[in-house]
Amino acid sequence: MNTPCFNIAAVERDTGLSKDVLRMWERRYGFPIPHRDANGERSYPTEQVDRLRLIKRLMDLGHRPGKLMAMPSEELSCLAPRRATARPAAAAVAGEDLAPLLALIKQHDSAGYQQAMQQCLARQGLQGFVQDTIAPLTQLVGEAWEDGRFAVFEEHLFTELTKRVLRQAIAALPDGKRSPRILLTSVPDEPHVLGLLMVEALFSLEGAECVPLGTQMPLLEIGRAATAHQADIVALSFSTAFAQRQIPGLLQQLRQVLPPAVALWVGGQGVQRLAGIDGVVLLTSFASANTALNEWRLTHA
Repeated sequence: MNTPCFNIAAVERDTGLSKDVLRMWERRYGFPIPHRDANGERSYPTEQVDRLRLIKRLMDLGHRPGKLMAMPSEELSCLAPRRATARPAAAAVAGEDLAPLLALIKQHDSAGYQQAMQQCLARQGLQGFVQDTIAPLTQLVGEAWEDGRFAVFEEHLFTELTKRVLRQAIAALPDGKRSPRILLTSVPDEPHVLGLLMVEALFSLEGAECVPLGTQMPLLEIGRAATAHQADIVALSFSTAFAQRQIPGLLQQLRQVLPPAVALWVGGQGVQRLAGIDGVVLLTSFASANTALNEWRLTHA
């Protein structure tokens, strides 16, 4: 049986490594080792793409590529973060309560998962649903993916189905005059959208007007959008997959692009250990997001 191969553009999209980096590594480290077709075009076997994806994850955690290239795949896998087996009691209980939802994703039962999530929403209300179901479930799915219990496509299935349920819930909220106007997006190379949707749901419940722009917006476009929409606040989300060392510089650049009167709020698991940055409000929890909203209203009353 022939091993599936992928062209360099597909590998770039899949791994987040640019074509220039892939070619440079090939010259410098002798890896990857692409096949060549009659026209000299590169193609990469599946096992090399998997290894490249793992190397990219480890680089985002601070490891040096030269060292990673020399390691056998088994050693690379050992470097990948693994969750501690001893979990806090509350987290263990949450995992047990949410296990049926994880099982539906693992069984690829899309209809069953959506029905179960709708039942959770009806039972908990939107705020409880976001805080007590979606947030811990997202963490559990991330752990399952890191540990190899969830395939990439299963993690994507979870994300897409959960997005569908959340967007339906947000659309069902009553209309009316809303304030402040909050523009929600993420920076380039941050494709994770669930964090944005969760905070959109909570802000909308609190009477804010949310303007969702999706993910991976160039910084200049975020600035233009803030002006065009007369936004009061720009809110960004960073996942743990985003390289934390890049965040302060990006936020400082964006702060310069935004009008001075527009507040810049930043949340998500990726900013939990971030130091304070002038002109940026860090939202380290859902409670801190509500606090920031209330303080903004008091200041602009």
